[in-house]
Amino acid sequence: MKTSFFSTDPGHGWLEVPRELLHELGIAEKISAYSYQRGESVYLEEDCDYFLFYQAMKNAGREYKTADINEPRKDSFIRDLPRYQVEAHA
Repeated sequence: MKTSFFSTDPGHGWLEVPRELLHELGIAEKISAYSYQRGESVYLEEDCDYFLFYQAMKNAGREYKTADINEPRKDSFIRDLPRYQVEAHA
């Protein structure tokens, strides 16, 4: 069971998950542009994309655990990352 990190700032939150996992679950093309990306990590926005991930994991019978990271400053570094775009999966 891999740990995903849930990061928050005073205004929003995101769950960091591997891009590969979104493809495995068949939801990579359903993730909105309100989520962010860096390398092979995708930061799922908390309102819709996180719930989509949660439901897909539940339906697949897969478990994960989270560790919380609270950004004390006004804006998280995540807000400065590029918006999510689905990439072709090999």
